[in-house]
Amino acid sequence: MAPFNHDSGGYRGKRSIWGGRASVRSNLHMAALAARRCNPVIKAFAKRLEAQGKPFKVVNVACMRKLLVILNTLVKTNSRWSPNYAQKQLD
Repeated sequence: MAPFNHDSGGYRGKRSIWGGRASVRSNLHMAALAARRCNPVIKAFAKRLEAQGKPFKVVNVACMRKLLVILNTLVKTNSRWSPNYAQKQLD
């Protein structure tokens, strides 16, 4: 989910994500869309970014990354999803 820049000299272009595993990225995209609607932790995070004026795709990629961090933590600690635990880890 790392953004790649398109900079040259004094020119600063838009950042975009590309490369890596497209199947993982597309699955995370759909999961992030659902999480923005239904997951209280991701929903609050997305609302905060939208309030800052971030574009839709930027917010969605940030949610994708947040989901990936949560999933990696759950696998690493061999634990189940808990909104309270997730909120503590993300703050």
